[in-house]
Amino acid sequence: MEQNNETDDGYFILLGFSDQPQLEFILFVVVLVSYLLTIIGNSVIILVSRLDAKLQTPMYFFLTNLSLLDLGFTTSAVPQLLWNLKGPAKTITWTGCVIQLYVFLSLGSTECVLLTIMAFDRYVAVCKPLNYTTIMHPSFCKALAGIAWVSGIGNSLMHVTSLLRLPRCGHHHLDHFLCEVPAIVKLACVNTHANEVQLFVATLVIILIPMSLILLSYGLIVQAVAKLKSAQAWRKALGTCGSHLIVVSFFFGTSSVIYIKPQKYYGYVDGKFLTLFYAVVTPTLNPLIYTLRNKDVKGALWRLLRIDEK
Repeated sequence: MEQNNETDDGYFILLGFSDQPQLEFILFVVVLVSYLLTIIGNSVIILVSRLDAKLQTPMYFFLTNLSLLDLGFTTSAVPQLLWNLKGPAKTITWTGCVIQLYVFLSLGSTECVLLTIMAFDRYVAVCKPLNYTTIMHPSFCKALAGIAWVSGIGNSLMHVTSLLRLPRCGHHHLDHFLCEVPAIVKLACVNTHANEVQLFVATLVIILIPMSLILLSYGLIVQAVAKLKSAQAWRKALGTCGSHLIVVSFFFGTSSVIYIKPQKYYGYVDGKFLTLFYAVVTPTLNPLIYTLRNKDVKGALWRLLRIDEK
């Protein structure tokens, strides 16, 4: 009996998409391609933002942080997912699961706060252009980025540490492709109401409050641009804020559904595909959205490759 308990506590079985084996090869190819594109796309953004003098601005400082987050966020989940999709082995060690929990939740929480800070940056750029360089001073930008990282790490430490104390009574079949909070809560063999309340409160702080602040920022931007009654002003505002709005919609749209929905209504088929979207697809789309819609980034890339713009 002692040996079985040690075995149960030493690993988890990630069921993932094993109930749909016909999808596993397709998912393996899609996830692998998406991951490679994520690495290339975000690395390019980090490189051009650091090397091109014209991109040494607050907007691209925060975009570099977002790319770093996306690289770490997707890397915390994808290698394990690919390993499980390629063969019958679906296990992850207890240590690996704990590390994945901490890193995934930490970087995901940090991204929520960082996207809010980026919305504030766009608000200052559009509504207070004459004071932009004064307000968004480099030291202030670094402090804001630091707040995002510290808040994400703090939320993860607090939430995951309490979650890991829940007794599982030998349950180690995790109905997900990664160690994520809602799936881990399902393994507990005790009443988890207190943990669900804690998760809901954390969701309010990390997801709903940032979403509200982002909506407030863009509401003020729309109000300011509307007063100008200029088509050119609308185009400029859309060019400045459009990419960020698309990224925010993708990330918050999927993550909020997963974490706000009560546990008893949590559908793992839907949950797994939603998690797959914001953990794998969104980090792939982010650099494409910012480069395809951004002349500055495309120009910096051409300059980096020593290609003259026509």
